[in-house]
Order: sequence, then structure tokens, then C-alpha cells
Amino acid sequence: MLQSDSSPIRFNPRPILLAVFVGVSSLMFTSELNAQSVPPALESPPAQSPQSGPHGEKLTGMPKFHEPAPYDPNEHTDYKQIFDGKSFAGWDADPTIWRVEGGTMVGETLEDKPKGNNYIVYRGDKTRDFDLKLQMKIEKGGGGGIQYRSVTGVPWTRPQPDGQPPYELKFMMTGPQADFWFPVTVATSSYTGQWYSENTMQGILAYRGQVTQALPGQTNRLVAKIGDIQALGGYVKVNEWNDYEIIARGGVMMHIMNGQLMAVFIDDNRDSINNQPGFIGFEIESQPCKISVRNIWLRKFDW
Repeated sequence: MLQSDSSPIRFNPRPILLAVFVGVSSLMFTSELNAQSVPPALESPPAQSPQSGPHGEKLTGMPKFHEPAPYDPNEHTDYKQIFDGKSFAGWDADPTIWRVEGGTMVGETLEDKPKGNNYIVYRGDKTRDFDLKLQMKIEKGGGGGIQYRSVTGVPWTRPQPDGQPPYELKFMMTGPQADFWFPVTVATSSYTGQWYSENTMQGILAYRGQVTQALPGQTNRLVAKIGDIQALGGYVKVNEWNDYEIIARGGVMMHIMNGQLMAVFIDDNRDSINNQPGFIGFEIESQPCKISVRNIWLRKFDW
């Protein structure tokens, strides 16, 4: 005779709770996605037509993979041109060195007439986070660079050449610099594109081909290599116009020439001079040297 099982039937709620949790989570996740602001310009077409999920939620599917828009040095959306090609309106310059010629800003020093460092300063804006695009070339030797997040009026750490009057500090810039040198020597041929701190004891913080980072209380350290310092020199056009771009966001500063990344310095010291709003300008040093700059475009991201 079979004995009846009088034990009670046990109900396990876990599978149902799990299903409810998954459904609610899916709906919440979908709602969060829909609530986020997605810039339309960054949306990709879906890889498949939209479908409905098991709980009625809309599934858009994975986006199609696509390449970014091509590199375009002439793309100037939301930029403003800060040199009118006719005058030095908004700029501060020593007229014995800097002039406007054929729509171009020109700085020139002559052989056998020694001059110390000299700068042309754009005083129309002080900016920290920005994109700067321009065209630049150096002829005859010597060198210079692009100053940014820089200040004027700071006492100069190096003396003027013999026989020259004291530096006029309103033309002297202290702060980050994107270097550009004529390749007269092996050393100067490697400077172009590097990250240099002008008129401070920091010196070169990212050589061409390097990504470096400085943390509070620490020196800069190598994070990654972009490429060989000499090979990257092949992107620099000698005696010709070069597209030079600087991107600065927070502690990250990037130098780009002719579409090629040259150097990146990341300064995570919030109070560092490198992280403060400042002026943009151009340097000329050594002689003889001729620096030409044109098509200067600035896009600010200071909030």
C-alpha cells in the first residue's frame, strides 16, 4: 500500500523575483539611456531596425561602426580669428622685431645684430581650455614657439646679450610653450613639437614623441611613447607652412603638427602655473631668424 505524502508543497519565489528584477532593471536601464542627452551628431545609424524587447521596451540595436570625420585643419566651427592680417589690433609687440606683411605676422632678427628672446602677445583673451589652430614657418635659422596659458611681466631668468638694453617685460612671456625650431643642428631639429616651460625651472617636460604626467609632489614621468623623436621630425616642413594645433583641457596639453600628435603633457597639479588661464603669443629667439604666422584661430572652452 502506498503511503500518501502529507508534507506541504514549498513555493520558491526566487525565479519569479529574478524575472521581475531583470525586467524592471531592463526598463530602468532603457529609461536612463533615453533620459540621457545624446548629441545627434554623435549618433550612428543602427546595425538593424529597431525592435521591441520582451517587456515592450524599445531596442535600437548596436550602432554601425564608422570612421571619424577626416582631419581638416580648415575646420573652424565656433572658432574666432584673432589676427586680422592687417594690423596688430589686440596684440602687443615690439615694432622693431614684429611686423604685418602680406596678411602674415612676421618676426625677424638679423645676423650680427644680437637680440635676446622676444614675444608678441595676444591680449584679447585670457584662456585655459581651448583649441588653437594656425599656420607657421621658420626660416633662416633660430627658433621660437607658441606660448599659451602664459603671463607677462615676470623677471627674466637669462641675461640679454651684451650691449642690449634690459628686457621690456611686457613683451616677455612665462609659461607653457609648443616649440618650433629651424633644424640647424641635430639638437634643434628635435625640439619642434615638444612641451617646454618658458622662463621657469621646469624646462622640457615632454620631449617630442612622449606622453608624460606630473602628479602632485612628483616629477613628470613617461606614460607612453607616440613615436621616435627623430622620425616624427619627418612631419615638420622646412621653409614651408606647417599646420600647428594646440589642444588644452584641464591638465592635459597636446601639441599637433600637420595632423600628427607630437607631445602630450598631463599636469595634475591644480595650482601649477601650467594649469592657469593665460595669454597666447609667439616667441622668436636666436639670430638670424624669421618667423611667420597666419590663419590664427581660437576656440575657447572656459566654462
